[in-house]
Amino acid sequence: MKKQSNLSRLLAAAGGHKYLLYASWVLSAVSALIALVPFCYIWKIIREVLEAAPDFSRAQNLTHSGLMAVLFAVMAVLVYIGGLMCSHKGAFRIATNLRLQTMEHIVKLPLGFAEQFGSGRLRKIVNESSAATETYLAHQLPDRANAIATPCGLLALLLIFDWRLGLLSLVPVVLGFLIMMAMTGKRMQERMKEYQNALDDMSNEAVEYVRGIPVVKTFGQTIFSFKKFKDSIDRYKVWVIAYTKELRLPMMFYTTAINGVFAALIAGGLIFARGGVTKDFLLDLLFYIIITPIISVTLTRIMFQSENAMIVDDALHRIDSVLDLKPLAEPAQPEHPRDASVQLNHVHFSYDGENEVIRDVSLSIPAGQKVAFVGPSGGGKTTLANLICRFFDPQSGSVTIGGVNVKNIPKEELMNTVSFVFQNSRLIKASILENVRMGRPDATREEILAALHNAQCGDILEKLPRGADTVIGTKGVYLSGGEQQRIAIARVMLKDAPVIILDEATAFADPDNETRVQAAFSRLSQGKTVIMIAHRLSTVTGADQIYVIENGQISESGKSRELLERDGIFSRMWKDYQLAVQWKVAKEVQ
Repeated sequence: MKKQSNLSRLLAAAGGHKYLLYASWVLSAVSALIALVPFCYIWKIIREVLEAAPDFSRAQNLTHSGLMAVLFAVMAVLVYIGGLMCSHKGAFRIATNLRLQTMEHIVKLPLGFAEQFGSGRLRKIVNESSAATETYLAHQLPDRANAIATPCGLLALLLIFDWRLGLLSLVPVVLGFLIMMAMTGKRMQERMKEYQNALDDMSNEAVEYVRGIPVVKTFGQTIFSFKKFKDSIDRYKVWVIAYTKELRLPMMFYTTAINGVFAALIAGGLIFARGGVTKDFLLDLLFYIIITPIISVTLTRIMFQSENAMIVDDALHRIDSVLDLKPLAEPAQPEHPRDASVQLNHVHFSYDGENEVIRDVSLSIPAGQKVAFVGPSGGGKTTLANLICRFFDPQSGSVTIGGVNVKNIPKEELMNTVSFVFQNSRLIKASILENVRMGRPDATREEILAALHNAQCGDILEKLPRGADTVIGTKGVYLSGGEQQRIAIARVMLKDAPVIILDEATAFADPDNETRVQAAFSRLSQGKTVIMIAHRLSTVTGADQIYVIENGQISESGKSRELLERDGIFSRMWKDYQLAVQWKVAKEVQ
């Protein structure tokens, strides 16, 4: 099957607006030809001046020729502006459609995809890759039509007046074109890909660094603790310097060649005028000296068009890297959970398809029970929770809720069945009321306020100037980590899902906020199936069942008292936890 060209693909995304792009190319080409007409009138002016010299009063048509030159110049600009208006309207539509297409596909992907893909990289693809197509379509393609029409008309002018000077003018052009082809070949495509990869890395690491600023402030770390971010900047610096040095000589020769037409014409003029200078030859030479700078402008346009074509090719490949990801399959025959029980049966999972992070895990959580996942960092606790939410699908085994495989539960119903509170809750720039309403869009104001009250948010609303209508986030009020958690809990309460997953939800809470968050959890978990992931072991002692996850497997399970009586991982973790709680900074006595 023949691969669809980038231009064909972009035009397909334009819909009915593609005819505006066609019109822009025609108008741009016509503008280029009209723009050459003033040079013909300039030639007439020079001829009339030379013929009238030294009695310039005989030059009667100078004003008419000058006005006509200005008229055609203005006409060329107006036609070009009309072409740009058409191209921009079509380009904006295509960029919008690409963004919509990408975002609609992202919505269908597993919820864990964004975390795995990198939010900074994803943002850059959605925003900047689609924007790259807009620049290409709105400016570069009309300029390409202009750049094709200009040499055609220019070639005719160069050969009509004096074919010898015309051919001489083309020698530096051919040389410059060959150098340009060497700079914009296949190697340049690879270099452009490397450049975009370097930008992606910096963008992704910058986002992660900004998100980690609270940790930097809390623990007094410096920017150098974020080694990945610094390394991405260093890699970009090394690449840019090496690339600049690589193109230094070719670019110097290219610039010399395309700007050397004038020197070639002077040398040619000296050779062709050895037998004497005639008025006709002088007229043609002056005309060629005036018109040949268009050549350098045209070649430079073509060079940048080649570069932008490679940028668009890379941008579409990056958009495809998202579009090629397979969304979660929707069930052919939807089933509905009978209750809020959760079961994992011989589940195996790997992020990369090779290294398993979950290995043969089986467990059963009865409806209404409160369980906890604990264990060393990186053991697979959060991954297990992600599989229950169907952020990912296991490679083998099954995850069921209410006796139904999560793959057979419609996505919307699954999201209404499972709610989750993460350690870093996401709140949007909107009022507290609207942030909570996201849990159930059709909720009334009274229901939202009740959820805020049950989530222990009364003190937050009291101190804010507009209460629940106060806007938070950019240019609004900023809340502490614990306060954000309580708002997120209110959202989950409003949603009222039967299964709740709490992933390190008190990690950023201070002691006062933690007390309130725990009270909110108690209210939230009434009559629900609750799965807690925690490193603070004191928060899981009341769990009906504790699962100790290590190296992707369940090492131990039981109630806290049972696990403490064994000489196992949990008892050792508990001893370490108790030592950490009792740890104090001792003041040195002199």
